[in-house]
Order: sequence, then C-alpha cells, then structure tokens
Amino acid sequence: MNGSHGSVHPVEETPTTDVGDVAPMVRMKDIEGMPGTRGGLALRGIQLGFAVAAFAIMAASSDFPSVSAFSYLVAAASLQGLWSFALAVIDIYALLVKRTLHNRPIVSFFAVGDGITTTLTFAAACACAGITVLIDNDLDLCSVNKCVQFQSATAMAFLCWFSTLPSFFFNYWSLASR
Repeated sequence: MNGSHGSVHPVEETPTTDVGDVAPMVRMKDIEGMPGTRGGLALRGIQLGFAVAAFAIMAASSDFPSVSAFSYLVAAASLQGLWSFALAVIDIYALLVKRTLHNRPIVSFFAVGDGITTTLTFAAACACAGITVLIDNDLDLCSVNKCVQFQSATAMAFLCWFSTLPSFFFNYWSLASR
C-alpha cells in the first residue's frame, strides 16, 4: 500500500464560512495629509497658493531677471505650483472615486517628487533671502530696488516650502511603513 496515512500528513479541514463572515484585510490607515485624503488635498491647495503667490509677486517685479537667485525662485515656484496642481487633481480624483493611493510605485513617485520640489523651493528661498539681506542691510539699496516685493516673494517661498514638508513626510512615512 502506497497510500499516505493521516498521522504522517495531517490534513486540516477548512472551516466553512458564510460570505458575510469574511475577515477584513488589514490595511494601512488613511491619515489626513496622505495622498488621496481631504487633508492631503488641503495641503496641496496651500502649497499651490503659496507657490503662485511667490511666483506672482516676484514676476511682477521688473528687476527679478537681473539677479539669478530671483529667476531661480520664479522657476522653482512655477515647478512647485505645477507639481502641487497635478497632485491636487489626483487627490480630487481619488476622493471622488473613493480610492486610496497606497500603491507602492505611486507613493514612491509622490515621495521622490515631493523631495525634489521641497529641496528646490527651499534652496530658492534661501538664495533669495541672502540676496534680499545683501540688498537691504549691506548695500542699503532698498530705496532703489523693490525690497518689499523681494521680501514678500521670499516669505511666500518659505511658506510654500514649510507647507510642502508635511506632504513629503507623509509620503515617505507611508512608503517606509510598508
């Protein structure tokens, strides 16, 4: 006899369950501020607002092309604005179809994009702050230049960077917690 014995190969019976008794799958919680949540959409809206404000204030000045740091701020703010707008559209779509954005490649893309735009915005804000301090305090040329516009655009860029940090950290945290 070549048959297997129950003591050698135990076979467990699968319990019968009703369709309604299926245990829910364990998923990561949707923390407000993560992609696809209302908090995430609010963060993207705030980022977009500050990026547009920094861009508009600096671009309204006729002196900004003469200083490379100010041109860099315009470029960084426009990139941040486009990035925030695109992800806000994705967040709106995810909220409308009631889907979560926990797909690893998508979250990786969001984390890398947020990291790049955060770094660019911070570098542009720091460069503009240095030039603004140079013009205002060291050279005393504020009467000739539009220092208030430069300072306002720099402040908006720092606020944009500060509002981008939570998005980056939430994306990175959700990526690292998988």
